[in-house]
Amino acid sequence: MPPDDENTATVTGLAAEPVAFSLYANYPNPFNAETQIVYTLTETGPVELAIYNVRGQRVRTLVQGAQAAGRYQIAWDGRSDSGAALASGVYLYRLASEQGARVRRLALIK
Repeated sequence: MPPDDENTATVTGLAAEPVAFSLYANYPNPFNAETQIVYTLTETGPVELAIYNVRGQRVRTLVQGAQAAGRYQIAWDGRSDSGAALASGVYLYRLASEQGARVRRLALIK
């Protein structure tokens, strides 16, 4: 089971709104062969889960499209959209929906 620490954000001066999804820490992290990314959606709608390098360039799209509310677990093997093995380093994974976006860091070690 993944750690239960959720990625949360605080916006000063605005009333807190219910979070429509949660993005959990990937595990294992750092990883070599494969890591698991877990998220929970509280509403049905379009989502996108993508991996970015530290320069902000998208290297892999894992999920893109409508999903029902529920818990999801996606494996990432450290490869780009073209299938190329990516270099060791820090990458960001971003989950976006109509309700906003969350970003977390992960480390790929070869």
